Order: sequence, then structure tokens, then C-alpha cells
Amino acid sequence: MLGSEMLSRPYLSVLIVASLVISGCKDRQITAYRAPKDPAPAVMPPSSGQAGLPADHPPIGGGAMPPGGSNMANTAVPTAGGSDLAWTAPASWTPKAGSAMRKGSFSVKGAGAEADLSITAFPGDTGGLHANLNRWRGQVGLPPASPAELDAALQHVDGQGLHFEVIDLVGTGGNAPTRLLGAITNYNGNSWFFKLTGPDALVAGEKPAFLAFLQTVKTP
Repeated sequence: MLGSEMLSRPYLSVLIVASLVISGCKDRQITAYRAPKDPAPAVMPPSSGQAGLPADHPPIGGGAMPPGGSNMANTAVPTAGGSDLAWTAPASWTPKAGSAMRKGSFSVKGAGAEADLSITAFPGDTGGLHANLNRWRGQVGLPPASPAELDAALQHVDGQGLHFEVIDLVGTGGNAPTRLLGAITNYNGNSWFFKLTGPDALVAGEKPAFLAFLQTVKTP
């Protein structure tokens, strides 16, 4: 029995060591695998008419601007199309650089002050005569007036084939009120606005020149 036990112990040790070696080799085996590629980002084709426009441009064809992207300075306002009117400004009025909104622009200076003469035109009646007059009243700090009050304040001026509705508004600016001389005429389906705005005394002194200017406005 003793000899049998002495022979079996080495044999068992060999079996145990062999088993550990085989197990260790399996643990050190490296398994190779192929990782799937990340999916390519979807490329959206440019929508018709929108390609090349700024990111904050309002969507073409309607739709609202995304939150935080609305900017009234970027809102497009249609101006009048077709042939334009022509005029001759007083020599004392200084032409200013034009803009997309204005058909004409002048600086009117005198007695150390300056007023602005703007000429704009828009399709249709732009809300109607009374709405536009009340809009001008708001620009000089005056409350809206009734249609009867507005009609009573109008001066009618006939020029070279054109009829102008003229209004003279003095604001409520205390010691330095703003005065607005405005004239509206319709031509070729468009509403034309001639507006002189500035310090009360300067605009009041330019009123004869403004009325004479309207007389020079003519169709092509």
C-alpha cells in the first residue's frame, strides 16, 4: 500500500501541473473580431429654393422661424414694382445714400438742426389712408384719431397728374417736439409715401419747400 501511494503522488502532481498549463494557455488566447463601422451621417439634399441661404433665413414657402431665430431686421418687406415716379428736390436738400426700403432719401438741414426726408412705396393700399395716418401719429407720440378727425386735418394737393393727401403732425416731445409732414399718393397700384421728419421749428420752416417739392413729382 505504501509503495502504491508513493507512486501515485508524483503522477497526480504531473496531472495537476499539466492541467494548469493547458488552462493558462487558453486564458492567454487572443480572440480577434471585426467591429462594425459607425453609420455614415445622413446627407439631406438642399430643399428647392433654400440652398445657399443663411441658416437663420425664414423657411421658404411659409413656416415659422425656429425659437430664438426670429429677427424682424431680417424680415423681407416687398416694395413697389413697376415704373417709379420722378421728382426734383430743392437745391438745399442733400441726397443721402439709398437703401432697399427707400425710393429716395434726403437730409434737410437748417439752424443747426437736421430733418430726414424719406420716399417709400409699397404694393396696394397698405391698410388704408386712416391706418397710415394713425401710424404716423404714433411715430410722433400722438394717440390714434378718428376717421373724421383725420379727414379734417388733411390738406389736399394736386400735382402733375397726381393727388396727394398731406398731413402736418406735431409731437408731444416737450421742449423739443418732433414734427412730421407726410404726403400719400397712389400710382400704378402702389402707395407712395413722402415724409419729412425732424425738429418742430425746422420742419415747419421747410413746409413751403415740401409742398413745392410735391408739385414736381410726376409719372415717367
